[in-house]
This record gives sequence, C-alpha cells and structure tokens, in this order.
Amino acid sequence: MSTATTHDEHHHGAPSGLMRWVKTTNHKDIGTLYLWFAFIMLLVGGAMAMVIRAELFQPGMQVVDPQFFNTMTTMHGLIMVFGAIMPAMVGFANWQIPMMIGAPDMALPRMNNWSFWILPFAGTMLVSTLFMEGGGPAFGWTFYAPLSTTFAPASTDFFIFAVHMLGFSSIMGAINIIATVLNMRAPGMTLMKMPLFVWTWFITAFLLIAVMPVLAGVVTMMLTDRNFGTSFFDAAGGGDPVLFQHVFWFFGHPEVYIMILPSFGIVSEIIPTFARKKLFGYSSMVYATASIAFLSFIVYAHHMFTTGMPVAGELYFMYATIMIAVPTAVKVFNWTATMWRGSMTFETPMLWAVGFVFLFTIGGFTGLMMGVAPTDMQYHDTYFIVAHFHYVLAAGALFAILGGVYYWIPKWTGNMYNERLGKIHFWWSAISINVLFFPQHFIGLAGMPRRIPDYSLQFADWNMISSLGGFAFGLAQIFFLFIVIKTIKGGEKASGQVWEGAEGLEWTVASPAPYHTFATAPEVK
Repeated sequence: MSTATTHDEHHHGAPSGLMRWVKTTNHKDIGTLYLWFAFIMLLVGGAMAMVIRAELFQPGMQVVDPQFFNTMTTMHGLIMVFGAIMPAMVGFANWQIPMMIGAPDMALPRMNNWSFWILPFAGTMLVSTLFMEGGGPAFGWTFYAPLSTTFAPASTDFFIFAVHMLGFSSIMGAINIIATVLNMRAPGMTLMKMPLFVWTWFITAFLLIAVMPVLAGVVTMMLTDRNFGTSFFDAAGGGDPVLFQHVFWFFGHPEVYIMILPSFGIVSEIIPTFARKKLFGYSSMVYATASIAFLSFIVYAHHMFTTGMPVAGELYFMYATIMIAVPTAVKVFNWTATMWRGSMTFETPMLWAVGFVFLFTIGGFTGLMMGVAPTDMQYHDTYFIVAHFHYVLAAGALFAILGGVYYWIPKWTGNMYNERLGKIHFWWSAISINVLFFPQHFIGLAGMPRRIPDYSLQFADWNMISSLGGFAFGLAQIFFLFIVIKTIKGGEKASGQVWEGAEGLEWTVASPAPYHTFATAPEVK
C-alpha cells in the first residue's frame, strides 16, 4: 500500500495542516489549490502589465529600459495565459465537474494531485528567468524564431523546460476530465443532460490533448536549433522561420478557444439562474461549442496574413475564420434569449455574466474585422490587435472567471460574499477595463505598433488614459482579494436565495439546467 493519501483517509486520520494540501487527492482541495495559484499568477502578471502601462504613460524613456520592457510584454502574456486563465479554469473544473455529474471525485485523483503540483514549479522556473544572466525572454509571448532561437539569452532554455512542464500538467488534467465525464456520471445522466459547464470543459479537454503536444514539438525544435545544431527555423541551414509560425499557431489558435470555451460554460450556468429560466437552446449550445472547437484547428493561419502566403491560402483562412462567427453568434443569441422576458435580478454573478456577453461580443466584432485579410494588413501588429484580444481574454475569460467565483463561492465556503462589495468590484472593474482597452482601438487604427517602449507624440493622450484605466483595473483586483478572504473567514451563511431557481421551476438531475442548487448550505470539510 502506497503512503500517498487515499480517498478514505480524508475521513479517517487525514494529514492535517500543510500536508493536507501537499498530499490531497480530493477534487475540492485541488480545485482550491488551482484557483489560489491562478490568483497569485494573476497578480504577478498584472504587476508586469503595470510596468508596461507605466512606461507607456507618456512618450520618452522613463521607467524601464527597452530590453526589460520587452521582457515584461513577453512574461505578462505567458504568465496570464499559462499561469492565470488556464489554471483558474482547471480549478473550476475540479471543483464543479464531479458535483455536477454526481461523481464522488475525479476519475484519477492521484494524477490530479500531480498535475497541480507541477504548476508551481513550472511557474517559478518561468519567472526565475528574469533573474538569470542576459535577462528573461524578451521575444514576445508567441516567441517567434529566430528571435527565440538565434538571438535569445541563455535563460530561454529554462523557459522551454517550463513550457514543457506546463503542457504536461494540462494534458494530465484533460485526460482526467475526459475519464471522469465518460465514466463517472450518475445513473440517468446522459451526455445531453449534462450541465453546459461540463460540456464546455469536456470539449476543451479534447482540444488540450490535441494541441499541447504541438506546443511541446515547437519548443523542442527551438531547443535543438539552439543547442544541437539543427536548423528547423534557420534559413542558412535550409530551414524556414515561417515554419515556426505555422507550428506555433496550430497550437496557438485552439489555445485561445481552450481559454474561452470554459468561460462560455460558466456564463451558461449563471445566466439561467438569475433569469430564472432554463437555458434557451441547450442542444444548439452543445453543437455550437463542438463546432467552434473543430473550426479552431483550421483557421490558425489568420495570424499569418502578413507573411506573404498565396492568395488562395489567404482566401481560405479568411472564409474559415469568418465561419467561426456563426456558432459564436448562436451562443450570444441563446444567452440573450435566455434573459429575454426572464425574471431577472442582477446579483454580482449576473453582472459579471452580462458584462462578459457584452464585452466579449465587442471582442468578437473586432475579431471579425481582423479576419478579413485585406484589412488585417492595416491592423496587424498594432494596438488594435492588443485591444481585440484583451476584450476577448480579459473582459471575456477573466470576467467569466470572476463571475464564476462569486457564483460558486457560497457553495465552496458555506458563506455568502458581501453583495455590496461585489457590486462595487464589478462596476470598478467594468469601467476601468474599458478605459484601459477601448482607446487602444483608436491608437491601433492610427498606426501605433505594439510591443514598443516608446512612441510618437500623436499617441500620447490615449496612452495616458489607457494607463490610468490599467492602474484602476489592477487596484480593483486587490479589492477582490479582500472580498474573497472576507468571505472565507465568515459572513452570513449561504442560503438557497436565487440559486434555487424561480418559484415552481424545480431544477432536477434529469433536466439539462444546472441542478447544483444551494437547497441546503453546503457542508464544509
């Protein structure tokens, strides 16, 4: 018998104190670990964003030198994607999926422990590159060759190892989710009766298993180009730097859907609850999610319109990209139809969900603009792109995560969050994020390139406004930390309240609607 914690030890002589968290195989504990790790990384990545916005507050070089500025843009992107958004989504999956499908735990509890504990080490290794000789990686979060092969500091090899570990963790987490959903559903819960959050994560898990090995492949090619004399990306040796972009974006485009699909799931749980109606068009939501996942593989080269691909290639990728707008629009329509004539109340989770739908839709429209190849020539590598993907990933994925925390934290802790503070946090964040990112559309269309530490005078006003919005948004997330700690430490006990659904409208296991109600205050371990 192994010395590792078994499931039963949680009830008989479980390790206490710190070891409980180190050895735990309980899906709730592991979900909590993921969420705290994600929040710490959000603050680290956010601090880097503050450095970026401080430097861009006015033209001229004032806060950091250009090399360090580039390191900040690189690390901010990598930490937010691999350290904050993805682990937060896996944290939700760990907490909610077993409860939503009526399973006692995840299918592979020990692997679950391992897939979490790889993360702090990978994250630490990634951040540690900042303190190495030659500085941290400064080649952008997409680490294009030859910037990341021929011209990069020695710390890049540690960055490569960190990316390998992060991918390893993701693959194990995905295998666990698929095994759990396929094998551990309660009797009578067919696939088409699962809550939508479970569906979105189930589909996301297949995306992860498909594309993480591609990321591993591209960083391994980098590693051998750097250290073992290969020339995959070196034209002098018969390679091609554009090959890097092809391989990277074949991972990178599905990756953005890996981050947004679970957000769709969270929002699809919140909106029906506070509209007090079943989700409109459940099956169309499932099919739309699957279509988005499928299409995400065959549109990747829209990131490469400016590399000089043949016109036929540009046309194909343009049309395929615009096709993704269809299932996405189906989702937005269904959320709107769910709210239509519902008995809506606007508690904090609902505010985040509605904010998500609104701001994500803005991000969708700008994405449609960039999907059109001829116009993308103008937007490419400007702040317009930065504005677009932050509307999708910050005002999108992050808003869904924050809404999900407010929605489920009463279930997790047994305590209600403070509704007034939650609303303040929402409006503070919603206003500041738009002050931060909306002006970037203007400076992008006016031609300001991204990833530069200095700029000409005509961009000064909007950059200053954008930076002020950035500092305000960052501060709001410190306030959020206060709200979460206050909720964990106490507060009024969670009751049924809105979560029980409308009067006379019972959520049952058999209905596709969320049945994880707060009929009784959840038991706290």
